[in-house]
Amino acid sequence: MAVRDSQVLRAHPDTRRLNTRPATGRARSQGNEGDLTMPSADTTTPPVAVAVAVAKSVASAERAHVATVRMHISEIARFLQENLGQRLTARIANISDPKQVGKWASGDTTPRPESEQRLRAALQVFQLIQDAESLYTARAWMIGMNPQLEDEAPAQCIADGRMRDVMVAARAYVDGG
Repeated sequence: MAVRDSQVLRAHPDTRRLNTRPATGRARSQGNEGDLTMPSADTTTPPVAVAVAVAKSVASAERAHVATVRMHISEIARFLQENLGQRLTARIANISDPKQVGKWASGDTTPRPESEQRLRAALQVFQLIQDAESLYTARAWMIGMNPQLEDEAPAQCIADGRMRDVMVAARAYVDGG
């Protein structure tokens, strides 16, 4: 169930129904068209399982963050170049010359701060997915359309400066959402 910015998710405490109708300033009554009934309390996921799932993305995100912060930009450029290709890495960094990525990877030059930020974000997201899944899955996730990103590829969203949106989508993916 996708919820747009113009919609509000509200749970009624007695009926455990979600209203996904467009938000207005007035209260909604129970049983409105567009309401979705949630499972009863006895069929919900136990709190322990929820805590384990949340801990999985939190732990993976922390490991990815630490690894990304400790890597030199030349190592990051080299890793992304080897795993995503020179052209895609250049697109992520929002530069027009893919050969520049090779220069960064060899340590000959360093990227501008905006490009470095995008490369570090791409690596962090890539490692988060790889930690939970595999190298192949992380690559496919980065280049494939993502419904949480309005069907845009995460790599393109990073190039557009939407790093936070991509990280939220990555965590949701790791958590099974």
